[in-house]
Amino acid sequence: MAHLLMVESWVGSMGRLLPRAVREGGHEFTFLTRDPHHYLREAPEGTAHPLLGARNIVTADTNDPTSLLPYAEKLHTALGFDGVLTSCDYYLPVAARVAERLGLPGAPPEAVAAACRKDVTRRVLAAAGVPGPRHAVHEERHRLAAAAREIGYPLVVKPVDLCAGMFVRRVDDERQLHDALDALAGFPVNARGQRRDPAVLLEELLDGPEVSVETVSSAGTVHVVGVTDKSLGGAPAFIETGHMFPADLPSADAEAAGRTARDALTALGLVDGVVAHTEIRLTAAGPRVVEVNPRPAGNRITELVRRVTGVDLAAAFVDVSLGRAPGLGRRETGLRSAAIGFLVPETSGTLRALDGDRLRDAPGVLEAQWAEPGRAVRAAGSNNEYLGHVMAGDAEGPGARARVEALLAEVRAGLVIR
Repeated sequence: MAHLLMVESWVGSMGRLLPRAVREGGHEFTFLTRDPHHYLREAPEGTAHPLLGARNIVTADTNDPTSLLPYAEKLHTALGFDGVLTSCDYYLPVAARVAERLGLPGAPPEAVAAACRKDVTRRVLAAAGVPGPRHAVHEERHRLAAAAREIGYPLVVKPVDLCAGMFVRRVDDERQLHDALDALAGFPVNARGQRRDPAVLLEELLDGPEVSVETVSSAGTVHVVGVTDKSLGGAPAFIETGHMFPADLPSADAEAAGRTARDALTALGLVDGVVAHTEIRLTAAGPRVVEVNPRPAGNRITELVRRVTGVDLAAAFVDVSLGRAPGLGRRETGLRSAAIGFLVPETSGTLRALDGDRLRDAPGVLEAQWAEPGRAVRAAGSNNEYLGHVMAGDAEGPGARARVEALLAEVRAGLVIR
């Protein structure tokens, strides 16, 4: 039995799947957090969040690496850890630094940090010849406006250090550019209390569908587990409204996406100790890297993969964090595709009615989870405002997406927000 140190976590999907994977692997973990109440608040009333089922819960300022690293050394001396991990983007770099400080397995901290900064990722990939969009990075507005004119509208505005699509916007002219910059300037500290970098990334707007490549890096090799498709909505934001695994693509396109993801991860130095989720646009000119995320996919994508292939990416993450060979053998599951669709609110107000419970017993449904009436609702601007989801499978082929879309249409018909 191994003992892992978990440095913070997301509270949603991976915040539940990762503790399960640790437990089912026969291991235990100590949970290190600056605010246990953050996780208490996110558990349904009368229940405990799985993260709080850790062997130990230890508090420390996880936002201050200067004090955290020596503190982690003291914990290691007292408790003895075999690996370090986190699912939360904002703590991936410091978790990598802790693993290195303790002499435990993991990806190089500088590689993880580069992947977690969208501007640095662009610089590294460009130097390695990995294709991406034309882009520019600046802090000053006049330089951003000049760069936007040079790249050409429409383009995409991105913060360099946020996730879940927060403040990522399409802009079609200079007025919209300044509106996007105003919104971003009003969010100087992220949701975990970390001060943001003021740099802003501008990118050309890429054509073609967006997919993600799910990979596991171990012992110098990047293993492609599969390609997931993605549907987007909420313009001018880029909100993920659903996914299907495997993506319904010609084999040549899926292989090209996989090669591009491997090239990106190799260029960044993420060839060991990482489960990654690399987002790619399949443009008319070929695959282009959108982002590299050095952690398992969110939005239940890991569950889509498991339902279809039997490969548990959360368990693989535990394995590689311990320096062990991941279990990537596929097994027959009875499904050829699985998809998830999210209920995305288009207006703000209070949720008055949402009739989705009956879908739980509908044919092909694997999961259905919905918000309760009475909840305050905000029109979605990122992937953080969903009102629920439905997941369905298809035993014959790539029909899971159509099934999910039909089920979501039923739920939308009864949705009332006032």
